[in-house]
Amino acid sequence: MRQFIFWPLLLLLAGCSAFTGKDNADPPSELVELQPELRIETIWDAGFEDADETLLKLKPVVSNGVLYIAEPSGEVFALDPETGDKHWSVDTDSPLSGGPGVADGLIAVGTLEAELILLNGEDGGERWRQRVSSEVLSSPAINDGNVVCRTTDGSVTAYSTDAGEKRWLYDRSVPVLTLRGDSSPLITDYQVLAGFAGGKLVGLSLDTGLAEWEATISTPKGRTELERVVDIDADPVLVEGTLYVTAYQGDVAAVSESSGVVLWRRDISSHAGLDASWRQVFVTDSADHVWSLDATNGATLWQQKKLHARKLSAPAMVNDTVVVGDFDGYVHWLSQEDGRQMARIRVGSDAIRLKPLVINDIVYVMDEGGTLSALRAHPIETESR
Repeated sequence: MRQFIFWPLLLLLAGCSAFTGKDNADPPSELVELQPELRIETIWDAGFEDADETLLKLKPVVSNGVLYIAEPSGEVFALDPETGDKHWSVDTDSPLSGGPGVADGLIAVGTLEAELILLNGEDGGERWRQRVSSEVLSSPAINDGNVVCRTTDGSVTAYSTDAGEKRWLYDRSVPVLTLRGDSSPLITDYQVLAGFAGGKLVGLSLDTGLAEWEATISTPKGRTELERVVDIDADPVLVEGTLYVTAYQGDVAAVSESSGVVLWRRDISSHAGLDASWRQVFVTDSADHVWSLDATNGATLWQQKKLHARKLSAPAMVNDTVVVGDFDGYVHWLSQEDGRQMARIRVGSDAIRLKPLVINDIVYVMDEGGTLSALRAHPIETESR
């Protein structure tokens, strides 16, 4: 029953137009002419499978100088991140829905058919696959001989990388209504950090899976089940012992990694997610405004409203800017100092929902049409001297 409810909930969140015949969503802001401060170079682009109608959370990742991509139909690719040239590809023969998670020379992906698959990073050869409790809609995490998988039924399970043996299981009940998707587990030296529907963040022992602490990021409010949805759907970000996390229809919060103590919280709803440094936290809220918050206390440093209702991705930091994608295929560069728009480029006509990936000053953007673009910004003033 819970799996059946995911899709109608997304329709309700879109403005209930399917039931009333009216579109209650705000119209997106028009893009005004911009005097660019950066020149955006497209280094390369490549086409992969269209994931528009599946809403799957498959996102590119770079590890040890290799870029990995997974397609919904089951193929996994290893590319050169500088050129886009293919090193290898492998077909898992399973519908992929989460990942890839990459570390320690291994690749983990999850499937719609409730499987966890572990591949060798060198050539994509399959090490093992295991049946899990339900479909996987987040990236598995790998560290120190462990693969940790989050499933849609509220379970977090650890397996050994050697033979796929189950090491432990943490199980949590799921509310009647949730967003379709889960935040990815995050492994530290001694803990697994996981966010859940209902606004809870949990620190689990990496050795045993027992809960060492539990933090309430947001508390459900309202009379209806729809109003009470406060899912932690976006991936948390860990910076120097502080975990930054956000909940839909809830709060943005900073949490101590070691104790789970909430250091500060702000009443800002976000489904897209955030990025953070030791100085600033950047978050895209539910109205598609981009915020900069003081990382030490959550105070507002600036708010950019000129991209209102453009269905922005989570922001990603690159040099002294933050980058977001929108529903119409545009990628926007904003100043970290004051939020001003510094540059934009259109990479296609399909929406960009995934948080951009930033590696070595290159911004990798994947749109819903399956196009992956590698972009680099150059200062215009420096070039004109």
